[in-house]
Amino acid sequence: MKRPMSVPHLDDYWATVLNTMTDGLMIVDPQGTILAVNRAMESLTGYPAAELVGQPCSILECDACKDLKPQGPGQQCNLFRLGQVTRIRCTLRKKDGTPLIFLKNAAVLRNQGGRVIGGVETLTDLTEILSRDEVICRLRRELAREDTFQGLIGRTPVMRQLFQLLRSAAASEAPVLLTGESGTGKELAAAALHHLSPRARGPFIRVNSAALTESLLESELFGHVKGAFTGADRTRVGRFEAAHGGSIFLDEIGDLPLTTQAKLLRVLQEKTIERVGDHTPIPVDARIITATNQDLARLMAQGRFREDLFYRIGVIPIHLPPLRERREDIPLLAETFIQRAALKSGKAITGLSKPALDRLLAYEWPGNVRELMNVIDYAFVLCPQGLIEPEHLPASLAGGTAALPPPWQPRGGQNRAERRELLLQALIRAGGRKAEAARLLGISRVTLWKWLKECDLTGETGGRN
Repeated sequence: MKRPMSVPHLDDYWATVLNTMTDGLMIVDPQGTILAVNRAMESLTGYPAAELVGQPCSILECDACKDLKPQGPGQQCNLFRLGQVTRIRCTLRKKDGTPLIFLKNAAVLRNQGGRVIGGVETLTDLTEILSRDEVICRLRRELAREDTFQGLIGRTPVMRQLFQLLRSAAASEAPVLLTGESGTGKELAAAALHHLSPRARGPFIRVNSAALTESLLESELFGHVKGAFTGADRTRVGRFEAAHGGSIFLDEIGDLPLTTQAKLLRVLQEKTIERVGDHTPIPVDARIITATNQDLARLMAQGRFREDLFYRIGVIPIHLPPLRERREDIPLLAETFIQRAALKSGKAITGLSKPALDRLLAYEWPGNVRELMNVIDYAFVLCPQGLIEPEHLPASLAGGTAALPPPWQPRGGQNRAERRELLLQALIRAGGRKAEAARLLGISRVTLWKWLKECDLTGETGGRN
């Protein structure tokens, strides 16, 4: 005969439940003396259980307890008079003196005879939620500013004219050609054209023409069928099909090979595509937005860009000005990037000193706004707090060159901050172009991407591959 399994006492379960809760829990008697706390309560307040148990609950200095704690002998707080406290936002003082904002729920405890024997309170930490809400509010205020437009920042006449042109072009179905130097914000402008257009609910598909080899480009754009080439083990939908009903953004259009240019021209004329390895026409309805930092007129004169394609994609030409032609926007841009970096890093950096700002205003900015973002990121590595000074800026801004060692290899003892600083120097020198940064460092692009990811720089250093 099998012996019955021993059943743990119910109290064992409750002890486990209470100590795995993420909310703090505290039990008090009718006089407000703390009888028990769970581990989360210890973690939230900084007090070990031994320093709380036996103490009056007033030790926590809760700002909402003025009307809840006993007012004198024989008098009970509102918790015991009303029977419960529901979703009250409170602040207490932790052991180290710092405030803790939390949500309180409380109820009385009764014995089997119905007599009140104590109260139980739960505390939900609101610190992270409130911090996130503050960031969201700041970002909303930033987006609502009159000097921002869909992520583009500026208040100079040339930028206001650009914003108006983008608004007008967004309402049209005609192809748009965005021109401008690297780092001027062409991708942001393309996204604005889509998000402000009647196609905003549809997909927005990006393609970097310079990042793909000629053999892969057609498959990426038009898709392929299974067996079309070695390695094509399944049918693949191309970017044009994926953009159906929305917009497709072809960046670095000047780098398209002539054979692909001819096929793209046919797509624009017939509004159909053919997957690689197939001859079945597939209708596509996608608005074409293109961008380049090259001189397409010069490429056409050299026979490297089709003139008929140029007139097809350039129905609405929009030029994004370089930063050196709108220097009055530099203080605004720098202030915005400093605020964003401070929110992300938590560093108490408040702005630029006048000498540092003068240095930014005197620089030519070959890498444009993207380079300015990288410079601010670099300054945040070196500046501990307060104002960014000239010594926190890259040496290249003073007319010299930022010191980069010969082809660099990881070495023992090199910390993350040193690696991050070196990567930022290379990216600034390269104007945000990752291929050039990799060349300066003597490493492959794959290794560069790996290090950018390790140093949390992938989002701040966008640029050409």
